[in-house]
Amino acid sequence: MDFDQKLAQIIDYAVLKPEATSTDIDRACQEAIKYRFAAVCVNPSYVPLAAKLLHGSGIKVTAVIGFPLGASTSTVKSIEARNALLSGADEIDMVLNIGALKSNEPEIVDEEIKMVRNVTSGHVLKVILETCLLSREEKIKACEIACLQGVNFIKTSTGFSNSGATVDDIKLIRQVVGIEMGVKASGGINTAEQAYVLMEAGATRIGTSHAVDLVSGDKKR
Repeated sequence: MDFDQKLAQIIDYAVLKPEATSTDIDRACQEAIKYRFAAVCVNPSYVPLAAKLLHGSGIKVTAVIGFPLGASTSTVKSIEARNALLSGADEIDMVLNIGALKSNEPEIVDEEIKMVRNVTSGHVLKVILETCLLSREEKIKACEIACLQGVNFIKTSTGFSNSGATVDDIKLIRQVVGIEMGVKASGGINTAEQAYVLMEAGATRIGTSHAVDLVSGDKKR
């Protein structure tokens, strides 16, 4: 089987549309096993199914939390994260409170990340910024808060807002968080060429709903 194995191993295959069915999750999990993606990223209600389908494969189950708006309370996010882990999730992608950050209330963002980090100890936690909605200063502040709380990745976008990952944002995030923290580029990544440009800028994980297209070069899917 001819495909881009280097790229495949850092892809989180996103199946997050509200109309996604159990059949869609099943197909994505089988494709993830076939191409050896890093993870399949699903909404919390599909975590048990994805965990069952991927059991023993080595492919991680990623659950999104506070998705896609980030506007639920810190308590709700921590409960949602705990429940996802108990249901079989390996990794958590949490949307931060965008409104609180833009209202210059960083203590709210700090507290919610702290609460979710506490319940996800021992698991990979990614914090989603939704970069297209933030100023440069807000992106920097969010990264600094996340770093202090010991998260594993900064993630650019949900893929549900105005735009997704950009090279400039990846470079900025990498500059702020240093070389050790993971940076996940997501949103609007439709080709392998885009993925490699973002990787060159500093991304270490790629989130996309076009995972098979990226690694196989199949534009007809």
